[in-house]
Amino acid sequence: MSFITGVGLTSFGKHEGSSSLDLMSKAAQLALDDAGLKRADIDGILCGYSTVSPHIMLATVFAEHFGIRPSYAHAVQVGGATGLAMTMLAHHLVEAGVCRNVLVVAGENRLTGQSRDASIRALAQVGHPDYEVPLGPTIPAYYGLVATRYMHEYGVTEQDLAEFAVLMRDHACTHPGAQFHDPITVADVMASKPVAMPLKLLDCCPVSDGGAAFVVSRERTGKAGVRIRGCAQAHTHQHVTAAPALSELGAEISIARAKEATGLAISDVRYAAIYDSFTITLAMLLEDLGLAGRGEAAARVRSGHFGRDGAMPLNTHGGLLSYGHCGVGGAMAHLVETHLQMTGRAANRQVRDASIALLHGDGGVLSSHVSMFLEQVA
Repeated sequence: MSFITGVGLTSFGKHEGSSSLDLMSKAAQLALDDAGLKRADIDGILCGYSTVSPHIMLATVFAEHFGIRPSYAHAVQVGGATGLAMTMLAHHLVEAGVCRNVLVVAGENRLTGQSRDASIRALAQVGHPDYEVPLGPTIPAYYGLVATRYMHEYGVTEQDLAEFAVLMRDHACTHPGAQFHDPITVADVMASKPVAMPLKLLDCCPVSDGGAAFVVSRERTGKAGVRIRGCAQAHTHQHVTAAPALSELGAEISIARAKEATGLAISDVRYAAIYDSFTITLAMLLEDLGLAGRGEAAARVRSGHFGRDGAMPLNTHGGLLSYGHCGVGGAMAHLVETHLQMTGRAANRQVRDASIALLHGDGGVLSSHVSMFLEQVA
């Protein structure tokens, strides 16, 4: 058994003059304060990678910077799935008795600390060095290819994809820390600049500065009773040229494993926090996870199903698409928001019931997947 005892999240957007370590430290201290712990209480540190500060020992660099001397330190790299993968590892470390309190932290000043070209070069590493990178594709290009195929097979339209961007922006408008607060419409998405067709600018997450952190503990440290019920991973490929059929991607595998490990069903879930680097990512994952039928997720968005007051509230902070994306910390914001919802601290974003939450992270081009269930305990 393990509990998420504290969470910390900075605002996302521009943080002029703040380094990655500064942003990580700010989020980490917020998480410790939330858990009611001191730095000396932390005996484990898990750190997400940074493209801005690609140190080969980033976990211990941060530990030194933050002033802690953990008995366990590890850095993790599985793309956008890294945040939940670290949470899963922390859960296992605590259950095994290796650590009592594990600090999970990530953050980057990607917006102000890295040039556009440097960012593109770093992210292009997901491509195969021989068969893909020489052709010049970017991350949006890979997802554009996936989107085109998905739209062809399941009858999804560009307007359908736009619905997810509109929903995420609507949710971000209620969160003071979000990068974007201007409402958008489907027409706005359709009129935005083409990036990698069929994906347009507003179908893509922004680049952000920010940091996120949380503490996974063996015992509860306060009133917050959020337990990690169970989790699972799946890794089907690394490069899109080696990807399986759309009906055999890893999200279906990881969610099946997570359901088996926990005894839970999708019908038990009351709140969802799903990775949304692009609108197509969110559409596909919702359907792969069983939160909507094939080709039906957009219709559920239009009906209000995934709204704050809907049957399955989704990414109520605005997700990567509108709260922002600062690398590993971007997806970790999904867990922070989930914890706030489960502990009744989401202010004007509070949903009616978040007693059982499903979180899912995606790394690479739908390559690495982590599914996780959190449970509210009295």
